[in-house]
Parts: sequence; C-alpha cells; structure tokens
Amino acid sequence: MLPVAQLYLRDVPDLHAPEGADLLQVLWCPFDHPIMPRTALFWRSAATVTDILTTPPEPPAMQFDGYLPEPCLLNPEQVTEYPDHLELSKELQEQLGNWSVWQAADTDVDSSYASYPQEFYDSELAGAPGWKVGGWPRWGATDPTPRLCPACGSDMDALLTIATFEGDDDSSWLPNEVCEDREHTSPSSSHTGPEGQAVIDFFRAQGIEVHDRGRVPRDARVAPLGTNPAPRQPTAVQIGSGYDQQLYVCPAAPEHPHSELMH
Repeated sequence: MLPVAQLYLRDVPDLHAPEGADLLQVLWCPFDHPIMPRTALFWRSAATVTDILTTPPEPPAMQFDGYLPEPCLLNPEQVTEYPDHLELSKELQEQLGNWSVWQAADTDVDSSYASYPQEFYDSELAGAPGWKVGGWPRWGATDPTPRLCPACGSDMDALLTIATFEGDDDSSWLPNEVCEDREHTSPSSSHTGPEGQAVIDFFRAQGIEVHDRGRVPRDARVAPLGTNPAPRQPTAVQIGSGYDQQLYVCPAAPEHPHSELMH
C-alpha cells in the first residue's frame, strides 16, 4: 500500500479523531477495487511515531501513474462552504434559481449569472473543490445518497476528499497565498513553518522535489524550484477521468469501518 495523506490534529482542528489519537495516516492500494483505490485508515498518537524511514519505499506495482501521489506539503486553510443544491429542499432550490431573490439580497452577484443564478451558488459557494477534510461533497457522478455506518447504522460524516483537481485560476476557492501573490505580484509563498520545512528538507535529501501549493506564472517556460508545474494537480493524483474520492467515517465511533465513494 502507498501513503496518501498524513494529517495532524494540531493542523486540522476539525479532524474528529478517536480518543488518544492525534494523527491520521491514509494509505491505499494503487489498483482499482473495482473503480478506485481501496484505502486504509490508521489513527495514531504522534508521540509514538519514532521509527521513521530514511528512504520512502518504492511501490512494487501500480495500475496507473495517477495512483502514486507526488510528495506535497499542504498548508490547511479553513473555509466556509455550503451543501450542493441537490441536498437542499425543493423550496430552497427554487429560491436559488430565482434571480430576483439574489438581487433583493444585495449580494453583488455578477449579472452574467442572471439566467442561471443557481450556477453561481454551486460554483462559488457550495462544495469547495480540491483536497479537503470534512465539508460537503461535490455531487455530479451520482445523486446524493445516505452514507450509513456498516457497523452501527449511524449517518456517516465526510472525512477526507482525495481530489484530482484543485480550483482553477478563475475560481473563488483559491489558497490564501495565491490571493496574496496576485495582490503583490510576487513569487508564490507557502508560508512554510519550521516543521513543514523539515519535511521538505527530508524529501529533498532523498532527491525528491516537494511541491509547494501555489500558482506558476503563465509565461514561465520552466517552473521555478519548489513550485508545482501543474498547479491544479499538486499531488498528481487522478481519480477516474477527473473525479474525487470521498472517505466517510462513523461520528459515533471513528474506529468503525469507513466507506468510500467516487463522485
């Protein structure tokens, strides 16, 4: 199995971990089971992780190159998002599709959305794109469906979205450093702290370049060191033909078996 994500409770306060755990490690088998990799979750105490490999292991086999994540240091940002319109009541869906409601709310929505105001809601307010912990799923491949814990029948919560793409240059869901770069027209900065820099130094010592999440100038022929040549795919992961893989866990008992969904 290959490592996919390592998340610390100190970096992601909304990560609902079992008692005594403050670290989540996500691994997967890089083959379709049957349409996407099968994941395994390991909840651990960071203090007990002392035997650290000096060289990342090479995968013995993979079905697709897109199932081998690129080393990527993430700087979590907390955002507010709303559920997909398909998860709302018919009454609310009708209001979202009524341009006069948006005008009365004085939202300053661009008039280009006048014919399809619901599109503004779905693209700019609902379901932030990209990798994320928690939040709302971005439906499309399937309609919303209940996710019930196979062990106790509880409604499951979204744990992690493994995404093929981040938001594009025209999206409102851009990392803070990208927005700051645009304001100051300076090279991208990831605001990497000492711990994050230690991770970057570790991988670089093994000859592996770690990508910073950021925007590469359009006119750059060669990406600067430490920047991702494919800004929308900093991890190089691809699910299906460009979908997301969502992991769900039981809120009553995170140690119960989790479930997966491609959407």
